[in-house]
Amino acid sequence: MNAIDSLAQAGTVTWLDDLSRDRIETGNLADIIATKSVVGVTTNPAIFAAAMSHGTAYDAQIAELKAAGTSADHAVYAMSIADVQAACDLFADIYAASGGKDGRVSIEVDPRISEDTDATLAQAKELWRTVNRPNVMIKIPATPGSLPAVTAALAEGISVNVTLIFSVVRYREVINAFIDGINQAKANGKDVSTIHSVASFFVSRLDTEVDKRLAAIGTEEALALQGKAGVANTRLAYAAFLEHLADGTKLPAGANVQRPLWASTGVKNPDYSPTLYVTELAGPNTVNTMPEATIDAVLAADNVHGDTLTGTKAESEATMAALTAAGINFDDVFDTLEREGVEKFVAAWQDLLDSMNARLA
Repeated sequence: MNAIDSLAQAGTVTWLDDLSRDRIETGNLADIIATKSVVGVTTNPAIFAAAMSHGTAYDAQIAELKAAGTSADHAVYAMSIADVQAACDLFADIYAASGGKDGRVSIEVDPRISEDTDATLAQAKELWRTVNRPNVMIKIPATPGSLPAVTAALAEGISVNVTLIFSVVRYREVINAFIDGINQAKANGKDVSTIHSVASFFVSRLDTEVDKRLAAIGTEEALALQGKAGVANTRLAYAAFLEHLADGTKLPAGANVQRPLWASTGVKNPDYSPTLYVTELAGPNTVNTMPEATIDAVLAADNVHGDTLTGTKAESEATMAALTAAGINFDDVFDTLEREGVEKFVAAWQDLLDSMNARLA
């Protein structure tokens, strides 16, 4: 029984926010599964950019792709898909034992098409078909252009990880997109019991942005509120989950509830506890996807103290109101974070394509 197991007892399972060929081939991922109670993996363009741009693990496959005249775009996805398939196989037993809830591995659509609904849906369907593992999840961003693709993908029986959610307002839109998609899937004759989904709500990036603005305001009241927005905002998202989705009454019989997933949970400010976005966001029916350094910090600190989500709505509303009163314009904050979130993934993807073009040349 370790701290990650204690977290699971509180209702929050742990997924690793990283994947690489090295982790798979060296047995590192299998060891993490066996010793650190990790039950899933998430990826994103930045993770694959870091993995493929360093070391020699991909050299053999790159040589094969080069000989076949493969473009950089197709080469990147060929390698990503191979890693996701291998990870899915490592998690197959957990997937079976959890009834499909866990043992999941996520792969993201091209961030450059996030405002093109048709292109996003087409790629989601292609990735689902090509990975060809029941425990894969297709990551689709919660942008206005992609939300209809979330509904359409679910309606086709595809398990979806809806990502880049920063505000409770956007999260409610994600909930509605999920409910519509599952009900359409039922109408389409799909077995809804096999469709699973998570909604990835980003945490630490909010504190980074809000803390910067509070520092610029500079008042004693503003500075005292640093490090408060991320937890309060996430707890309000959980309150929205409890209010609109948790009981499953808006879903057809046999459907699985879309779980909130806490993403970006590695602290960016070294003055904050490395377990802040874990111990303070534990509660029923949730997932926390962490970088390995955060997982290790949780294991070392062993300070999980039960459900810290349920019953926190009023306190969190008061915190957000105090931040607003101090001068934080949350509409602008959330617009900035969503735009920058897509831009960062696009930049990482483009850097990876540039690197791959050079290696294939």
